Amino acid sequence: MTDRPTRLRLPAHAAPAPPPGTVRVDDALSALGTGRFQVRLLLICGLSFAAAAMEVLVMGFALPGITAHFGLQGSPTPLLMATFIGMLLGAPFWGLLADRLGRRPVFLTTTVLGVVFGCLGALSPSVEVLIAARVLTGFAVGGTMPVDYSLLSEFLPPARRGRFLVLLESFWAVGTLALAALAYGLSVLLPPEAGWRWLLALAALPGVVGLLVRAGVPDSPYWLQVRGRLDDARAALAVVARVNRRPLPEAPLSPPSPGAVAARHRHLLGPAWRDRTFLLAGAWFGMSLGYYGIFSWLPAYLRTQGVDLGETYRTAMILAIAQIPGYLLASLLIEWAGRRVTLVAFMLASAAGAYLFLVAGDSSVAALLTSALLSCSLLGGWGALYAYTPELFPTPLRAGGMGLISAFGRLASVLSPLAAGALLSGNLGQALSVFAAAFIISAGCVWGIGIETRGRPLPDGERH
Repeated sequence: MTDRPTRLRLPAHAAPAPPPGTVRVDDALSALGTGRFQVRLLLICGLSFAAAAMEVLVMGFALPGITAHFGLQGSPTPLLMATFIGMLLGAPFWGLLADRLGRRPVFLTTTVLGVVFGCLGALSPSVEVLIAARVLTGFAVGGTMPVDYSLLSEFLPPARRGRFLVLLESFWAVGTLALAALAYGLSVLLPPEAGWRWLLALAALPGVVGLLVRAGVPDSPYWLQVRGRLDDARAALAVVARVNRRPLPEAPLSPPSPGAVAARHRHLLGPAWRDRTFLLAGAWFGMSLGYYGIFSWLPAYLRTQGVDLGETYRTAMILAIAQIPGYLLASLLIEWAGRRVTLVAFMLASAAGAYLFLVAGDSSVAALLTSALLSCSLLGGWGALYAYTPELFPTPLRAGGMGLISAFGRLASVLSPLAAGALLSGNLGQALSVFAAAFIISAGCVWGIGIETRGRPLPDGERH
């Protein structure tokens, strides 16, 4: 996955010209190409993203064992909601902190806390302690996801950025598959009331490996440049040059533009960025409501339909595998057709997939095929959405923007167990209609943004 240095051919308005004798960060990254450094960083961030997926989804798999161990009666909704509540709080907090302190320190801190709180949940002596531990785990994981995307996007040249960001999202499928396989293996070896502790503990361990490999990653050259730390930004680019075995341009980096300096003192709900912030929030809310409403509730739903625990886990593994073609297709289309067209197409396909699942009726084979199609289209849409979102915010506000928008998705995640539980207990068609409508509204929000970012440099403070 290497390419030759490319010369950007952008509209004149895409980025202001740097002062004579200097070079912009995006031009330096284009000269350094897409090589070993970017592939290594993709794997590092991908490992963390897979670990985050395991932490987000683990309660759906552990719920039967937790219920049996503690003898729970009534709705399990608080247990399912706890992680999402933590993420709702953590995403904007860590995102704003990453804009102030840098990507790297938050990149490392959230991983440490995720492992500590995840293991604490596995040792919980009561349901109350378990819920608290899951809220804290979600608080840490909520920062991992937006900061990972901000950091990776700021080490990529424009020509390959979209593809790499979609591939990062594909590690969600890796985490889902690993979790389903782990849950299935434990269900064979241990009774559910004993296996859930091992499941929670083992789901937290990939974060330890992520921490070890993250330590050598420098901070973002984009963030360092807009903060005026030009020597540090050049040192970060020198790391890229050394690993990619390419010469670093000799010209000094350009100082931060007036727009970048001004953006540091603005906020995402101000006049300059308000419209796109709200439209992105609507897109994330709708996608999260539909996705988590369907898939985080699916193991419990299958159990209510009489499917045994082992078969439930095997079905989850099949659906995780079905996500991979969606990611690969999105990684191609996002550079060929553009971000908006790709996103809208996947969102509308997801709405259609929800109705196909309903049409499948009582046929187990048809239900599996349609749910696999839905999984494929939904996760392809998520990959494109995660790639598009950081490209719409300026560098001084990017991590905070990702965190704020992610928080709207987490709000929908908190509501989705309530909505799914209420709707599925009554009418499956009504539930799927609500989720399909959420996907259609998300598509309308993306189209309403009206900005195509394919091939453009990341904005430093000026609007596209």
